[in-house]
Amino acid sequence: MSDAETRDVMIEVERVSKRFGDLVAVSDVSFRLGAGVTALLGPNGAGKSTMLRMLCGLAAPSEGTVRVLGHNPRHDIGLRRRIGLVPQQESLFEHMRLREFVRLAADLSGIPDPATATEQAIGTVGLDPGDKRRLNTYSKGMRQRAKLAYAIVCAPDVLFLDEPLTGLDPTQRNLMIDLFHRIGASGRCVLVSSHVLDEVQRLGTDVLVMGKGRLLAEGDFRRIRDLMDDRPSRFRIATDAPRALAAGLIAEGLAVGVEIHEPSALTVATASAGRFAAAIAPLARDRRASLRELRPLDADLESVFRYLVEGS
Repeated sequence: MSDAETRDVMIEVERVSKRFGDLVAVSDVSFRLGAGVTALLGPNGAGKSTMLRMLCGLAAPSEGTVRVLGHNPRHDIGLRRRIGLVPQQESLFEHMRLREFVRLAADLSGIPDPATATEQAIGTVGLDPGDKRRLNTYSKGMRQRAKLAYAIVCAPDVLFLDEPLTGLDPTQRNLMIDLFHRIGASGRCVLVSSHVLDEVQRLGTDVLVMGKGRLLAEGDFRRIRDLMDDRPSRFRIATDAPRALAAGLIAEGLAVGVEIHEPSALTVATASAGRFAAAIAPLARDRRASLRELRPLDADLESVFRYLVEGS
C-alpha cells in the first residue's frame, strides 16, 4: 500500500468489480489510500472514471466493497458532504454565473457561511468571483476551474478529480497541481486521475495504475517505472543510411536488436540507453549517416502500460 500503510486509511476498496451487461469495466480491484495526493493512472478506457463513480457513491459495485472514511458512499448520504468530485464530463449548469454555481454547492453542503466559502473557493482556483458571464461562455480551462471551485467549496475530506488538468495552459496546470498538494498536505485525501504521464510525474510519487479495468501496479511511481529497466530500451532513428547505421550499432555492441524500415528509418533495441545516447552521434558521423530523428519509444504512457499488461 506504499506510504499509505503508515497513515490512517481514508479509502478502502476490496475486490471490487463493475459490470455493464457483458462489459467488465472494473475487475477485482483492491487498494487502500490515506491522506495526500495519489494519481490514478491509466489510458482512456482503463476504468478510471467508473472507479471514481463508485468511490463517490454514484455507482454501486457489482462485487466487492467500497469504504470512504469508514462508510459506504452509496448508502450513507451524509458522507457525500465530505466528498468533492470534479467529473471529466462537462456537468455545469450552463445558464448560471460562476458565483451562483459555486454558491449552490455551498448551500447544498449546509456549511455555516456559504457566501464567504464561495468567495474563497473561487479565488483559490484563480477565477474572479465578480465575473458576470454565464458558464456556457467560459473556455475549457475556466470551466475546469469552475468545477474545481464547486468541489472544494465545502472543504471536503476526500477529493476525487477526473482528468482535472485537461484544457489548462501550463501556468494554470502548475497552479492547480500546487493546490492539490496543499490540500493533500492538510490531511485530506486527493485522488487525481490522468492518462498523461508528465502530469502524473508532477502530481507526486504515489500512483495506482489501471489498464483494461484491472489494477496493474500501485506504489511509488519511480519504482513502477524502474520495472522497465530489465528489458531493452527502444529507439526510432530516421536517417539517410539505415543499413550502414544498423551495421555500426551491432558492430559496436550498442544494439541487441535492429529492425530496418526502408528507406530511411530503423528501430533499435539497446540494453544500455545511456551508452547508446552518448555514442549514436559519433557513430553516425563515422558511418556518414545523417540523423534526422532520434526518438525513444519507451518513454510514453502507453509503453508503460504495454509493459505492465504483457507482464501480468
